[in-house]
Amino acid sequence: MTTTTIFFVRHGQTQWNLEQKMQGHMDSPLTPEGRRQAARLADRLHTVKFDAIYASPSPRALTTAQIISGSTAENIVKLDELKEIHMGLWEGQHVPAIQNEYAEEWEHFFEQPHLYRPSGQGETYAELLNRGVAAVEKILQDCKGKNVLVVSHRMTLKTIMNQYSGKQLSEMGNLPDVPSASLSKIVFHNSEPTIELYGDSSHY
Repeated sequence: MTTTTIFFVRHGQTQWNLEQKMQGHMDSPLTPEGRRQAARLADRLHTVKFDAIYASPSPRALTTAQIISGSTAENIVKLDELKEIHMGLWEGQHVPAIQNEYAEEWEHFFEQPHLYRPSGQGETYAELLNRGVAAVEKILQDCKGKNVLVVSHRMTLKTIMNQYSGKQLSEMGNLPDVPSASLSKIVFHNSEPTIELYGDSSHY
């Protein structure tokens, strides 16, 4: 039996998280607290030898991956498929303004993802699901029997975890949030997934 373990991590707290601005494909730097969160997770994982490290190319995810692994950016495989959902016109906007102008879309975004449609040139959750699962399947193909660190984003990770839990997109609104620098873990036994951790932030 081949056992492959993937440790999924959301990036640490960012400046825009503090300012309540949506990021998506846009970016803002980690705050000092975000760096501390990542450092605490590094301490938690110090006994794990990672055979490969993958990350979204967004700087907030790449920086988090470097802090956790102690690796340089050159040693981290960057996959566009691990980027956050593209939020269209919402990116860079403050949450209260979005809630005011796009009340129904906002509710769908978090509670009924299968109904969500982006404002402007964004992505649906079905599109995010397709690329997120493609990324995981590529990692499983390339890293059979290994320990892998994957650093990505809130909604991307939630979508991936929902899928490997065997749930439909319409059920994803029932899942808990994925906190900053939290740890999720899926063990694949001959490609059969077992979720061992979900959004765990006990290290901080």
